[in-house]
Amino acid sequence: METLHPNVRIVWVLQALVGTVLVGGILLALDTYVLGVGPWVLAVAAVLALLGAAHALARYSVWRFVVDDDGLYLERGVITRVVTSVPFVRVQHVDTQRGPVQRLVGLASVVVYTAGSRGADVTIPGLAPERAEELRERLRELAIESEHEDAV
Repeated sequence: METLHPNVRIVWVLQALVGTVLVGGILLALDTYVLGVGPWVLAVAAVLALLGAAHALARYSVWRFVVDDDGLYLERGVITRVVTSVPFVRVQHVDTQRGPVQRLVGLASVVVYTAGSRGADVTIPGLAPERAEELRERLRELAIESEHEDAV
């Protein structure tokens, strides 16, 4: 099983902090204009920030994936553990993505689009760009091979 690049923790903690700032801003506005100013807003924001950071670190510790002969397998989830199996014969195409924050910390994601109606894509976040390119090509080649093997 492979793990994600450690820098993904930075991205996830930043996402948690941005969410905390947004929720804290809403709470501060409510407190200022509706309830009256009180220090409880800062305490709530601090607790949310700590919980978000802890969740990001826990999320990193449980995220695993492996590519074997049959398909792609992923394990993730802090509160609810999710195990996903993607047979290569179901893979339609594979992309790499690099958003601005990912580029800033030197990361990329691989998105695997599958045939199906529910959850038709699987994303592997937090990979070094070189690893993402290698994984994308390997998944593409294995999907092509399985297509020929599955032909009737």
